[in-house]
Amino acid sequence: MDYLDWPFFEERHGALARELDAWAADNLHDAHGSDVDAICRALVARLGRAGWLRHAVGEEAIDTRAICLIRETLARHAGLADFAFAMQGLGSGAISLFGTPDQKRRWLPPVANGDAIAAFALSEPDAGSDVAAMRCAARRDGDDWVLDGEKTWISNGGIADFYVVFARTGDGGKGGEGGGRGSKGISAFIVDAATPGLEIAERIDVIAPHPLARLRFAGCRVPAGCLIGAEGQGFKVAMATLDVFRTSVAAAALGFARRAMEEALARAQARPMFGKLLSDFQLTQAKLAQMALEVDAAALLTYRAAWLRDSGKRVTKEAAMAKLAATESAQRVIDGAVQLFGGEGVRSGQVVESLYREIRALRIYEGASEVQLLIIARELLAPKV
Repeated sequence: MDYLDWPFFEERHGALARELDAWAADNLHDAHGSDVDAICRALVARLGRAGWLRHAVGEEAIDTRAICLIRETLARHAGLADFAFAMQGLGSGAISLFGTPDQKRRWLPPVANGDAIAAFALSEPDAGSDVAAMRCAARRDGDDWVLDGEKTWISNGGIADFYVVFARTGDGGKGGEGGGRGSKGISAFIVDAATPGLEIAERIDVIAPHPLARLRFAGCRVPAGCLIGAEGQGFKVAMATLDVFRTSVAAAALGFARRAMEEALARAQARPMFGKLLSDFQLTQAKLAQMALEVDAAALLTYRAAWLRDSGKRVTKEAAMAKLAATESAQRVIDGAVQLFGGEGVRSGQVVESLYREIRALRIYEGASEVQLLIIARELLAPKV
């Protein structure tokens, strides 16, 4: 990691990244297989025992640069390990940022220790990037809230021990471009997976094997103490959580791209072709140079956003730029690596083939690339205060 001396980092970040890289090399060689649920549970427990999850959970303070370095490193070694780490952070991030002291004491330590699996339930069948179109609703009934509706594309769905669920608790006023009911009437709740009225309606299979599910809430009753933040603050809670973890998605993409770059370099320097090596051809050299440029540009944007957030700055635009640039460039870098491998590049089980499947979803998760463009434009056009 020759970029750890960049001014974005402190000495502790370099030590963290080097320690994790060594640990991952020894502990993640078996982070693959067909039983994805079991592997994810095992990875969460392993990451918790080793102390890595405490960085994702942020029981005291969230260090965005540490989260990004960990995600980049884990993604470079094993995509499912990155997924397991990231979802613990995303699933508990709202509690870390907005939870009461009692909520933090109850829910965060088991997540940090790897004893409980967390999940973030925001998207719905007709409300993905357009959060204001949310239909899942919660009504107050005495000392409880009662949730009704659906959530979908929920990572860790079906294996989580609790979900941070966003639901409409009031009239949010005028909707946005998507025709939704507005974002001001949304609230966030902690829902234990064993709560009556919460059902795993469907498990969802995708090209990169991750545990995903559609959830159904039917008269799902949770205590009033499970409300995160104030009533109607849910949109703020969700966006603040995503500002942290959207930047970390960029870091995961960067990790995938770096691994593809490593594989491409090794392939080009070992593959004989027409009496030479593949790396001897100028077309190959140009491809590798372009890949290196994309990787470093993405790294600069990613760690700028992480550094700014850790400095206390608002990073909505910078996080969107990082996520957009890193995921789109990683797709190109990985595609280039597959091309350099030729037929072997699309062979099931090859590293670059698995990277190709891993990266595709990141251009959609936590806001599709097109949504990032809208966010950047909105921030640019917003009145300067």
